[in-house]
Amino acid sequence: MDYDIKDISLADKGKSRILWAALEMKVLETVRRRFEKEKPLEGARIAACLHVTTETANLMVTLKAAGAEPFLCASNPLSTQDDVAAALVKHFGISVFARRGEDNETYYRHIRSVLNINPHITMDDGADLITTLHRELKEQALRVIAGTEETTTGVIRLKSMEENGVLLYPVIAVNNANTKHLFDNRYGTGQSTIDGILRATNILLAGKNFVVFGYGWCGRGIANRARGMGAHVIVVEVDPLRALEAVMDGFTVTTSMRAAERGDIFVTTTGDIHVIRRDHFQVMKDRAIVCNSGHFDVEIDKSALSEMATNRRTVRDNVEEFLLPDGRRIYLLAEGRLVNLAAAEGHPAAVMDMSFANQALCVEYAYNQEGQLEKRVYDVPLEIDREVARLKLQTMGIEIDSLTDEQEEYLKSWSIGT
Repeated sequence: MDYDIKDISLADKGKSRILWAALEMKVLETVRRRFEKEKPLEGARIAACLHVTTETANLMVTLKAAGAEPFLCASNPLSTQDDVAAALVKHFGISVFARRGEDNETYYRHIRSVLNINPHITMDDGADLITTLHRELKEQALRVIAGTEETTTGVIRLKSMEENGVLLYPVIAVNNANTKHLFDNRYGTGQSTIDGILRATNILLAGKNFVVFGYGWCGRGIANRARGMGAHVIVVEVDPLRALEAVMDGFTVTTSMRAAERGDIFVTTTGDIHVIRRDHFQVMKDRAIVCNSGHFDVEIDKSALSEMATNRRTVRDNVEEFLLPDGRRIYLLAEGRLVNLAAAEGHPAAVMDMSFANQALCVEYAYNQEGQLEKRVYDVPLEIDREVARLKLQTMGIEIDSLTDEQEEYLKSWSIGT
């Protein structure tokens, strides 16, 4: 079995953590039990570029139980949990190509390693795998049945590929499922981002001015969790509808420059480039903390900050201090990469349960639809989205009502009035 990981001796520790996460992933467990009996992915080779975490490990085990051959690489150089990678190789017989802290060259070498299997299905978190496949292996891409994409950032890239007529096979936007973005993005990113900030800094959030750039589902989650811990939350937005919603939700909304002057802690979650840049650094307070919870490390202009600094040093794990000429200090967390995964463990397993159940069921759906889907980006089929919600409620021991026949008829009728 081919693989490239940091230390196989970490495998036992990783296995224990994978099994611990599984206790909170009952929907995926339900799917796995069916997969073990039916083997719906028998013979399918799956190339997956995802964060190598305990939750992802449970997804890989589920795909293998379905008869597939999953091959996994990292979707971010700092999100790999080396003990999990080792456990997948040693205890579960799954090929993994990922090392925490790998450089850019190694990162893309690992992506090519999983693409070398000539996959039937691709699974992406950010679309680096699929874009590499399209740039370098077009003939191979034409043989792929379908793919899935986990993130908002990745879906944006894939939509661009579709609009430009270069997408070579269908991709299901798992991120767009209600049981993904309404929960994973909001509750998962909200909690794990705060977790990453606190693990890195051990600061008190209560009373701090906490600036959130972007009020999408991730930004909503972060803003609400920060408020829940006593922070004064300021939202920066460019979309008037989202900005208005933030105001109505009770947050202060202002421009990025005014927020830069007031903020103690800054978090970006927009998916765009240089959201925090030189002009902002020039007016920030002494000891301002800056971090990113978007997929790529482009949201903070790290080059500008480095150029402005007269000195830089690591003061804690995942905390780098930049000393400016006037004596002010700015602290960058986790090299500007996803702070929730680089400085903490990422989303809690209970919320990833729904996201990865969507992944598993969408892979099954796409594999069975070979040749029937167009080369475009698809939303998750509604029946899958609803089934994941139903299973989640069931595993939580929650029952809900169904419509009566009379109510069903009323909702279908236009002639029944008051």
